[in-house]
Amino acid sequence: MHHPFVSRRQLLSQAAVGFGSLALASLMAENGAAAEQNPLAARAGHFPPQAKRIIFLFMKGGPSHVDTFDPKPMLDRDDGKPCPIEKPRVQFAATGNLLKSPWKFKQQGESGLPVSELFPNVAECVDDLCMLHSVHGTNPAHGGALLKLHTGSDSFVRPSIGSWVSYGLGTENADLPAFLTICPTLAHGGINNWGAAFLPAVYQGTPLGNASVPSDQARIRYIVNSQLPRDLQRLQLDLLSKANRVHMAESGPEASLEARINSFELAFRMQQAMPQVEDLSQETEATKRLYGMDDPTTANFGRMCLLARRFSEQGVRFIQVTHSDSKVQWDQHSDLKNGHEKNAREVDKPIAGLLKDLKARGLLKDTLVWWGGEFGRTPVAEGKNGRDHNPEGFTMWLAGGGVKGGMRYGETDDYGYYAAVNKVHIHDLHATILHLMGIDHERLTYRYAGRDFRLTDVEGNVVKQIIA
Repeated sequence: MHHPFVSRRQLLSQAAVGFGSLALASLMAENGAAAEQNPLAARAGHFPPQAKRIIFLFMKGGPSHVDTFDPKPMLDRDDGKPCPIEKPRVQFAATGNLLKSPWKFKQQGESGLPVSELFPNVAECVDDLCMLHSVHGTNPAHGGALLKLHTGSDSFVRPSIGSWVSYGLGTENADLPAFLTICPTLAHGGINNWGAAFLPAVYQGTPLGNASVPSDQARIRYIVNSQLPRDLQRLQLDLLSKANRVHMAESGPEASLEARINSFELAFRMQQAMPQVEDLSQETEATKRLYGMDDPTTANFGRMCLLARRFSEQGVRFIQVTHSDSKVQWDQHSDLKNGHEKNAREVDKPIAGLLKDLKARGLLKDTLVWWGGEFGRTPVAEGKNGRDHNPEGFTMWLAGGGVKGGMRYGETDDYGYYAAVNKVHIHDLHATILHLMGIDHERLTYRYAGRDFRLTDVEGNVVKQIIA
């Protein structure tokens, strides 16, 4: 008797199951059908969320926690003396004696949280901030630390947190990406910091410009089709989609092809939706001043923050805003005072403007604003007036989106070198952020190469004490 050979692909086709739908169905069985039809369709999380969207304000280079939000009186007292605690076994550069902060701290708001004079505008919003003073990572180099912060791994290429959030929850606006990164850095991991890795490509971040492009010139590449009008583009896409669907019906589901079809459709819709969101002429002059767009010093980052608010209003799930340049960044190995003052002047007013604007519009309650860099800096001097990288203990803050405002959580030691009390590892931070979005970090998994992967790998604990 003749038994026709049935290929693996044909078997999957006849079973009406493909790898893409298997993975999505394993994520949330109740949403599997919708996800198979449209991988970016909005989906419910594992439990009711406290935040619907995230705005990540990334300060590339590593701002110094002991000069911004984590004052250390003993560092002031012992300035110039040898460090009395053992330095980390792995250091990025040679360091010397203790170096006090050149800036004064003052208690702010009803909560009395201390903020340095570097951030006078953010200080006005301190009662909405939840300070995490005991964050720590594992890598003292920019590249590894950026990857750890963005993907949970500093040794392998893994999906970014924005991709995981998009994979888990989809988007609230089918005409815009679920994950957008505004003027991202191309260094130290580059696209891997907003890439989807082994997740379907539809979940990777969409870059709007890059760090070397002024924000008023930042555009999504190829957003305009100068060759064909929209009606002809629509006919082309319909024909291409039909051909691809016929192909998949005959040969079986194919995740890469499904992702490509969806990316074509999204790109077509974005041609109309994206320019409307980027058109800031709709904003009042008062709003633009709130973000510092009337001042050349703050205009560039102010525009990025205003765009983040506009994208969040339109249902974009994860928006990253990167403050970086090719010269100074926050990486002050020398000339700490001038470097940090230059950076703080550029971002302080725009960040405060974003927080105030979100709050006034009723958006802060379900928008999680996340601020920080890839690590902090040492309390000891590098050279005469700089600080080296320090992943051992540093500060990040969260605002809105279900966290307690006006709160300090965790502590570094007396000099600010190591996370010491209520330590928050990067995996814990990721687990907490996902929890606020209604996602159980242990259940947000994707099977690849024979094992289940997740953002937090096999670690991570939700920091429940900071949740409102």
